[in-house]
Amino acid sequence: MNKKAELIENNDKTYIANTYKRFDIVIEKGEGANLIDFDGKSYVDFSSGIGTLSFGVKDSEWINAVTQQANLIQHTSNLYYNEPQTKLAKLLCEKTGMKKVFFSNSGAEANECAIKTARKYSFDKYGEGRNEIICLENSFHGRTIATLSATGQDVFHQYFMPFVGGFKFAKANDNSSIDALVNEKTCAIMLETIQGEAGVNNLDASFIKHVQEVCDKNDLVFIVDEVQTGNGRTGYLYSYMEYGVHPDVVTTAKGIAGGLPMGAILFSEKTEKTLGYGEHGSTFGGNPICASAAYSIVSRIDDKLLAHVKEMGNIIVERLSKAKHVKKLTGKGLMVGIQFDDTVTNLDICKKAMDNGVICLTAKKNLRLLPPLSITKEELNLGLDRLIKTLEEA
Repeated sequence: MNKKAELIENNDKTYIANTYKRFDIVIEKGEGANLIDFDGKSYVDFSSGIGTLSFGVKDSEWINAVTQQANLIQHTSNLYYNEPQTKLAKLLCEKTGMKKVFFSNSGAEANECAIKTARKYSFDKYGEGRNEIICLENSFHGRTIATLSATGQDVFHQYFMPFVGGFKFAKANDNSSIDALVNEKTCAIMLETIQGEAGVNNLDASFIKHVQEVCDKNDLVFIVDEVQTGNGRTGYLYSYMEYGVHPDVVTTAKGIAGGLPMGAILFSEKTEKTLGYGEHGSTFGGNPICASAAYSIVSRIDDKLLAHVKEMGNIIVERLSKAKHVKKLTGKGLMVGIQFDDTVTNLDICKKAMDNGVICLTAKKNLRLLPPLSITKEELNLGLDRLIKTLEEA
């Protein structure tokens, strides 16, 4: 290993909290969907920083947006008006039909805001006691105490007790499970259309539509968590748009700012006035540089790009469905889950794929692919060649 890379690894182990089980790789630079480590080895990036590098590395439009704003002012308080923030909010509302936006720094913060909004909406309209939120088993909504509490995976419900109350968990794709949990205390239903961290599990269209109907019938706040599925990832600007539903709150983050920390909460007409002065806030939310970066991303998510995402997703499915050890493929667009037969493990495949020059992700027992939305057909096929080679050797 390169001496500088070795020094970086040693300093990491010495000075950084040991909360990540890192792979033995130190990335120095890259371009597009190509990453290069300190030894000069190149990798096709099927991870995009866990879905954050929407247009890959060294995206010129993103760089221009960030540097132009940095040369003006890097931050202002939310006590003042902010041009990049207002431009981005207007663009998001125009593209989605939502009415208002609140900016945060992450997906967990966005989901915290959604939880607060649902409970405040119900309190304003119905008073105390109507504060329970139905989430789904195998969901993942963040790592704060409240969003961990809303996460439907027992593995996350350890060590940090007591967790926040008021969350119930229904079975995904089971209408009767939702119906059984709705009562006079329910204020909202919260879901991801594809459960990314649980292994890239798709929700059925009929189930999503049933949740919408239940929310409409009972005046519940319908929250769609688009932290990972949003911003073009599934071949739609936001994944819920495929199903003809109309959420009351949409949360997003990850790819919205192309690699900078930003989250956004979109409110419908039903919830746009729920949070008033002093009832929520964020020091860095809507930071001018992050907002400028996000504007450069969201403004380019058009029909042409979304068609490209779907086309690249189809190539992945076509090629990997025939690959050795592949049992099942899930997801949509450039969010793909790979379930293997029992003769290999996802972690082993992930490590060996890196040796062969392609970077993937794991999710539960599955492999997860989140390439940059702008990945070229040549980059994609090169990465697939290397992944298929890995599977053949396993």
